[in-house]
Amino acid sequence: MITGPTASGKSQLTLELSRHLDAEIISADSAQVYRGMDVGSAKPDAATLAEVKHHLIDIRDPDDPYSAADFRKDCIALVSRIQGEGKLPIISGGTMLYLKRLKEGLADLPAADPDIRAEILGEAEEHGWAHVHDELKNVDPESSKRIRPSDPQRLQRALEVF
Repeated sequence: MITGPTASGKSQLTLELSRHLDAEIISADSAQVYRGMDVGSAKPDAATLAEVKHHLIDIRDPDDPYSAADFRKDCIALVSRIQGEGKLPIISGGTMLYLKRLKEGLADLPAADPDIRAEILGEAEEHGWAHVHDELKNVDPESSKRIRPSDPQRLQRALEVF
């Protein structure tokens, strides 16, 4: 695994190693998974992609979310397949949430429910996120201490799980 901050040389190092070690590269970059999101994502060009096999690049449209859970599942399967072919998998990128979930696993939580999310969003639009936070206080006081009223994504997910 090769990771580090933006513009630290991860891509070049990974590419050089893969040329010498018969390796395939698994991208751990949350922008590179999306087709059309090329500016600012440091995606490899067509010549580089033809020279060294890359995975998890341009696999989703921007309106099709790709989660850390998706990354973990895909990455584990790719590592197994690449190793099974006698090659070295190199995981490279700077999306620390992906890498943390790969290393530590995931909590066993229910999948997202669009109907429940829409209901919570409707309540927030009508009454505000502070009201939604008050509801969380009533059903899960512990989570309400960790999640701020100004964090709608986490508020919504906490209530959705409840």
